[in-house]
This record gives sequence, structure tokens and C-alpha cells, in this order.
Amino acid sequence: MIQTVRDNFPGLETAEQLEDYKKTVIKNIKRKTALCTKSDNGNIIGVLIFSYHSKCLSCMAVHPNYRKIGIGYAMVKKMIELFPKDMNISVTTFREGDLKGVAPRALYKKIGFLEDELVEEFNYPHQKFIFRNRS
Repeated sequence: MIQTVRDNFPGLETAEQLEDYKKTVIKNIKRKTALCTKSDNGNIIGVLIFSYHSKCLSCMAVHPNYRKIGIGYAMVKKMIELFPKDMNISVTTFREGDLKGVAPRALYKKIGFLEDELVEEFNYPHQKFIFRNRS
């Protein structure tokens, strides 16, 4: 699945970067800091990686054929449930005006993330969002 969505993620341009990312996903699955969603035939169609230590949603991707049906929403809500209450959670995504950021920005805002500082990751402009986990 990552091969399919790699164009949406700065830092996954080369085969080496893609292989490193695959190892990162496997490592996070083993330590229970990854959520995966499978299709009826068992293929992974969504993945979300997070960090308790960094208090962040590190990466989320949903296969293009399965978007706009609530998979990303459900994975983010589940991740929030796993974090201790009163712990803020951050995520960075594309900045306003970047077409790659339209869907993720809308999703994070719908869930209650608030816009924060402008940052750069992988030499690409991003914006941080913060969720104040109070429930």
C-alpha cells in the first residue's frame, strides 16, 4: 500500500527510503504503536503510526480506493483513545493551499486538532496541528 501512496509523502522518493519506511512500520506494529486496517480480503488499506514518547501522530495513509469512507477518521479516533487523558497530541501535515493537504487538514480539524506553527519536514513546508486530549 505504501508504494501506492508514496507520492503523497516527502521522504519516500527512493527505494532505500521506502525500504526504511517499511522497517519502521514493522517495528511500530511490534511495539504496538501502529494501527492497521485491512480490507475484506486481508490487504492492508490503512496504516497510522504514532509515538507516546513524542506525543504525536507520526504518519497516516489510506489506500486511494478506500478513502472517504471513514477509515482515517476511525484510526485517528482510536489512536486518541490510546493516549493518556490530558496529553496533547501533535501531527504535521501539508500547509493550507497545498492540494496534498486538503483532505488531511479537513480530517484533523473535524476531529478537533487546532492549527499551530509552520514547520518544514523533509525539506517540504508543513504545519503542525495540536489535539488537546481532555476527554
